[in-house]
Amino acid sequence: MAKIDLVMPKMGESIMEATILKWVKNVGDTVTEDETILEIATDKVDSEIPSPVDGKIVEVLFNEDDVVEVGKVIARISTDASAEVTEVVETPKPQAAEKVSVQTEASKPAAMPTQTAQVVAPSSSNGTTTRFYSPLVKSIAKQENIGTAELESIQGSGSGGRVTKKDIMHYIKNRTAPSTNGNGTSTTTSASTTAISNGKSATSHPSSQGANVEIVEMDRMRKMIADHMVMSKHTSPHVTSFVEADVTNIVNWRNSIKKDFQQKYGEKITYTPIFMEAVVKALRDYPMVNVSVDGNNIIVKKDLNIGMATALPTGNLIVPVIKNADYLSLQGLTKSVNDLATRARNNKLKPEDIQGGTFTVTNVGTFGNVMGTPIINQPQAAILAVGAIRKKPAVLETEHGDVIAIRQMMFLSLSYDHRVVDGFLGGSFLRKVADYLEAWDSNREI
Repeated sequence: MAKIDLVMPKMGESIMEATILKWVKNVGDTVTEDETILEIATDKVDSEIPSPVDGKIVEVLFNEDDVVEVGKVIARISTDASAEVTEVVETPKPQAAEKVSVQTEASKPAAMPTQTAQVVAPSSSNGTTTRFYSPLVKSIAKQENIGTAELESIQGSGSGGRVTKKDIMHYIKNRTAPSTNGNGTSTTTSASTTAISNGKSATSHPSSQGANVEIVEMDRMRKMIADHMVMSKHTSPHVTSFVEADVTNIVNWRNSIKKDFQQKYGEKITYTPIFMEAVVKALRDYPMVNVSVDGNNIIVKKDLNIGMATALPTGNLIVPVIKNADYLSLQGLTKSVNDLATRARNNKLKPEDIQGGTFTVTNVGTFGNVMGTPIINQPQAAILAVGAIRKKPAVLETEHGDVIAIRQMMFLSLSYDHRVVDGFLGGSFLRKVADYLEAWDSNREI
């Protein structure tokens, strides 16, 4: 009888852990190869994990809602269909460790207020630690000048007391600059510790909303979006530039070819792939916009992987990525845009579909907005928003003099990381995108 270990798969280069959402199959159930055993979630996307073999599940090592490191065994499958089911092994719940910590904290003098339910790993005096931190947590800590000792004092809600992105972002939100007490030692106060020292709960909320309200708890994706947006603002000094472009030629061209385009290629052509094509051309002209920051180093990305912000039926947002967009024709971009948008709305995206983006485009015009100030999708350095196309009177220069005409006009706005993209570079890139759109060939063949 052979037992096959089912391990938590690596869902991407920056993914170090995943949460078990649901066990579709349980101990004693038979499975066939490629049949879904469980559903997991990372901070990027939800996924289904299939069985690698035909057999019977004999052990389940983690429970639903457990956070599991990549590479750990999560279940065992016997290839002998008649095998007896062995005892189910359950991992200890993090709450058990938290209770021990609470008892320990309770034994301390009342004059030393501390956060309860805190799990702290042992550290050594030389600044090293045996506690595991994901690359993302380390990066955030470095950016916020959080040292090893301070990092180890952060309450961890992950498996075994690990500090997650949510934990460190919550800590940063309530953290203030270190101050010096009367003994000359450095202390750090926060909103949570102040509340505790005043005899109030750190998690208490004002009850002054009134009776005519509805409190809706954020779902898991909304929480992740919120954390990511706050982290982006903490990380990058945002600057936004605007231009207005005359896209009359594009509107007229699309109206004239869209039926033939769909008949020829089986795809509806929207404005998004046209915008993508202009962005790709401008990124070739200004490669220093297609970068990310790593400490004091600028990482110049040679691949042009364009993310497209997509609204979901739930009201949430996801950013699938068109890989190597500079190698695609307009027809190829159209197919990629339509495919990713459809799969995003039907929750069919794969982890690799939302990884590796180097620049993002968001179309706020689909909501009737004329412009926006988008938040950078970290670790990228810039994001472009395109607004609604509207008919407006505009001054045109002709060989016979200036005239006023009705034109199709659109605002474009670029938010960029001012650490590495200055106003000249950001403004020049944005103007170049608009130039490519305005120079559209009305006689372009499909």
